[in-house]
Amino acid sequence: MKKVIIMGAAGRDFHNFNTYFREKEEVRVVAFTAAQIPDITGREYPPELAGDLYPEGIPIEAEEDLPELIKAEDVDEVVFSYSDVPHQYVMERASLVNASGADFKLLSPQHTTLKSSKPLISITAVRTGSGKSQTTRRVTDILRGVGKQVAVIRHPMPYGDLVAQKAQRFETYDDMDKHDCTIEEREEYEPHIDRGNLVFAGVDYEEILSQAEQEADVIVWDGGNNDFSFYESDFSIVMADPLRAGHEMTYYPGNVSIRMADLVVINKVETATPDKVNEVRKNVRKLNPDAEIIEACSPITVEDPSIISDNRVLVIEDGPTVTHGEMDLGAGTLAAKKYGAGELIDPEPHAVGSLKETFKTYPHIPKLLPAMGYGKEQIEDLNATIKNCSPDAVVIGTPIDLRRLIDFEVPTTRVTYELQEIGSPTLADVLSNLEVL
Repeated sequence: MKKVIIMGAAGRDFHNFNTYFREKEEVRVVAFTAAQIPDITGREYPPELAGDLYPEGIPIEAEEDLPELIKAEDVDEVVFSYSDVPHQYVMERASLVNASGADFKLLSPQHTTLKSSKPLISITAVRTGSGKSQTTRRVTDILRGVGKQVAVIRHPMPYGDLVAQKAQRFETYDDMDKHDCTIEEREEYEPHIDRGNLVFAGVDYEEILSQAEQEADVIVWDGGNNDFSFYESDFSIVMADPLRAGHEMTYYPGNVSIRMADLVVINKVETATPDKVNEVRKNVRKLNPDAEIIEACSPITVEDPSIISDNRVLVIEDGPTVTHGEMDLGAGTLAAKKYGAGELIDPEPHAVGSLKETFKTYPHIPKLLPAMGYGKEQIEDLNATIKNCSPDAVVIGTPIDLRRLIDFEVPTTRVTYELQEIGSPTLADVLSNLEVL
């Protein structure tokens, strides 16, 4: 019997197990290892989800223990199953695995995608923070505008009770409370709920798809963390970011997604330099000559600019974008600079608990606070850090309104952004020509 370890981050790893390994009697998955997401290690993938071949479930171990696990379990193969990492990083893990005595494997979309009975549009990205969320919103607005009932299936973020999170449906804010959603989950679900879109997510994406198909004319895959789609796409849209030009060539699996794209949207052209936009366009053409290309921007809207002017402001940005997404600014920072903040507060000296570790792990983070909230304890750390900074005002650059979760004691203003295509064709033009719709 082949013994396997799956390297993951509570998302792609579970999906790869479910679609490729769960029913294979000739294979034994002895462990998952976890990275990127805090407080995952020490848990298990439960037997209720792992299936009849795994009556005791599957342990989730720390990735740093991988060499010892390979030797202790006499592992034959390690499957890399997480995303938004440089090619160099992937090969360093491959070398570590090989040196420890096991084969190293990457599963392809061919072996892990599920087929929907409904038309399915996938929206993915080269890197976290490229503009996928606002593009997904734009696409669903277009579809709803022509009378389609849309179900958005979101890339997994199952950080709680995995059995309870097997297949989740979100239609209202109460649904997010019922499922005890983290900040990261709320950032992805709330904008869709505001628009009247149904959102589905969880762990078992075959069951999730089955439920979504019962309520929708069109399925939209809202892919997170630059992963490729869990579903076979009738039309694939991939976001590219000229503020990180060249990453389309050097990051996994964003490079896979670009090669498979039907349409590439080069976002943020209003803030990037023309040479960087051209670099991305040239690289896309090299990787995928047949893909259509649209340029777009994501202009910001500030709720109350007067709160920013001349004040000591604390900027809070989307957590994943500025941590493993490696961005050094976001919508909140752009707004603070545009409207004349007197000072951008550096939150690192004031950070507590898990936020201290976040700044150590991601030393590139400038004078902004990532809205880390993978659990209640981390949300409490975020709240305490905000208070320790003693700002005159807070600029909220996150996709959700943090005021629903945190009681700010100073004036706040929220920064939002939507996708705006530049020139033609537009997304509406492209979607209107799809035969599947």
